[in-house]
Amino acid sequence: MGANTVTRAALIGGGFMADVHAHALRANAIDIVGIASSSAARARQAADRLGIDRAYDDVAALLDDDRVDVVHVLTPNASHAPYALAALAADKHVVREKPLATNVRDAQAVVAEAKSRGRVAAVPFVYRFHPMVRHARARIMSGDVGIVYSVQGAYLQDWLLNPDDDNWRVDDAAGGASRAFADIGPHVCDLLEFVTGDRISRLVTLTRTVHPMRRDRAVHTEDLVGMLAQLRSGATVNLLVSQVAAGRKNALSLEIHGALESLRFDQERPEELWIGRRTGSMHHLRNPDELTGDAARLSRLPAGHALGYQDAFTAFVADVYASIARGSVVDGLPVFADGLRAAQLTAAVLDSARSMSWVDVPAVTDSPLEDS
Repeated sequence: MGANTVTRAALIGGGFMADVHAHALRANAIDIVGIASSSAARARQAADRLGIDRAYDDVAALLDDDRVDVVHVLTPNASHAPYALAALAADKHVVREKPLATNVRDAQAVVAEAKSRGRVAAVPFVYRFHPMVRHARARIMSGDVGIVYSVQGAYLQDWLLNPDDDNWRVDDAAGGASRAFADIGPHVCDLLEFVTGDRISRLVTLTRTVHPMRRDRAVHTEDLVGMLAQLRSGATVNLLVSQVAAGRKNALSLEIHGALESLRFDQERPEELWIGRRTGSMHHLRNPDELTGDAARLSRLPAGHALGYQDAFTAFVADVYASIARGSVVDGLPVFADGLRAAQLTAAVLDSARSMSWVDVPAVTDSPLEDS
């Protein structure tokens, strides 16, 4: 991967995530050349809303534009793999919303293509970029936590609580065979594996579709997933993922129990890390003067000035473009191999739910965590 100081971006997809990506790009002084969407008219609407000069008639026109160095793919799930492959074939770097693909085979093909092209190819598992997540990871890597015995985590939302709540993600043709887990489950699993430096080796799951009909649509994807798993180290994992948890908006939490102390991170309270000890437990509030390494690097505001989701996303984009500029991937950047990992976990979750049995999860190659 050669260094590249020219970094101009274009977006494919004009929904909510286009706003998030556009804000992060501008915060990093990255030029947004243009945007394509499902039609020329929708692209124009998105361009007007986001203040982007050019609306492409279609994706082919975007990929043919030599001014575009990096393509951000922000479309429904079923189109992720084809657009990523097309962008890589056009010799672009790629930022792709998860899932990498709706099945493992397509995810493997995308990973292989990115590797063969030598392009930076990243997936926004952006919760890695909260400073207190990096602080938790550092405490585990330094031995402060001791041997990890167990992990408890959850990702809870309520936006699909009622039977008349609907979205394109509910349609398995657009969203894939898994919904609740594929949409938000990979975030908590990625956070778990990133913070602990360990991998889920096997799992058993239960899934439930609470509403078999939404409006006039038959539903074939799950509303919630319960998982029991084991890490390679032997630690026990208990996870709950739900899009029908009343009152929960974006409640991603992770609690790790070690021989010496426990750690808890709550995405809705990202400025703090709970450190539990047999005596003297505490809430450690983010303070750059007390942090080191990546936790300090990502603390872009002084203590008491809250950093949130958009700040984490902006930090992710900064590391993507830093990786392109220097010609090597910044440590901790989630890449396509991490997206493949999510596809493998999703497949294992569905296999286990169908068979009602334990399923082994294979290892991922070309991911830094495999060397940990």
